[in-house]
Amino acid sequence: MADFVLADGTPLSLVRRGDPVAPVTVVLAHGYALDQRCWGRIAPVLPEAVEQPVAVLTYDHRGHGESGRATRATATMAQLGDDLAEVVDRAVPEGKVILAGHDMGGLAIMSLTQRHHALFADRVAGLVLLGTSSGGLATEASAAWPNTLGRLARDLEMVLGSKIFGLVRDHTSRAVSAGLRWWLFGDDPEPEQVELTVKMIRGNWPHTVSLFRPALDAYAREAALALVGDLPVIAMVGERDRIVSASDVEDLVRGLENGTSIVLPGAGHVLPLEASAQVLPRIAALVHTAYRGL
Repeated sequence: MADFVLADGTPLSLVRRGDPVAPVTVVLAHGYALDQRCWGRIAPVLPEAVEQPVAVLTYDHRGHGESGRATRATATMAQLGDDLAEVVDRAVPEGKVILAGHDMGGLAIMSLTQRHHALFADRVAGLVLLGTSSGGLATEASAAWPNTLGRLARDLEMVLGSKIFGLVRDHTSRAVSAGLRWWLFGDDPEPEQVELTVKMIRGNWPHTVSLFRPALDAYAREAALALVGDLPVIAMVGERDRIVSASDVEDLVRGLENGTSIVLPGAGHVLPLEASAQVLPRIAALVHTAYRGL
């Protein structure tokens, strides 16, 4: 793990894997209130799955995980798109790039396509968008709680903002884990997946969670993917996702020359963890496609 310092002085925690001189690099961008550990079931094994030289790069968005803090002015999708463009331009200066993003990471990719189209057109060979919506993620997340769980949602806000959230043995923390399991996962997640997700969210509470929520509400993504041309775009969503719906993902790729939407049975929102076995071969397939274009 090493710091990658952005032009404005903000350090990003960045991890490189695979062949550092490979002609194809996969860059993985994590979701809201999480960190790059969510790619732990994909990034380390991707080079072996591809069976060709490939570099893999994960990083924590500014304000998340081990990266430098964000401010109100920099907690925007535009800034995250600029950050991703800088990572591609400087940390991966040569070769083709596959970009994969989970929820907010997917929005950062969309922002890059709009704000850095020349870089995108020259370097990017394919996109994988996981649990990424064409509508407002934060608004949908609020609406996702049934009325009968409204009290639980309010309790979570109170508990997450207290010291109790840090005490895993406390019964209230167990309630938090159960609530997040229901909200973010599908039918049968492994306990370790839920535990890691709770740890990631806990690590980003309260500053990052509150700071980036307005950005999710405000970011307009209409026609954001119209600039991808005939690049392959794979958009995946869990059947049990309570934040992003299958219709959202279908809307996301509708009209694209080479867009594919995939609904994963029984899965929830945190696809990099819960559905890594289904996500991994799709990313690997795009790497093979990139090789054919070299």
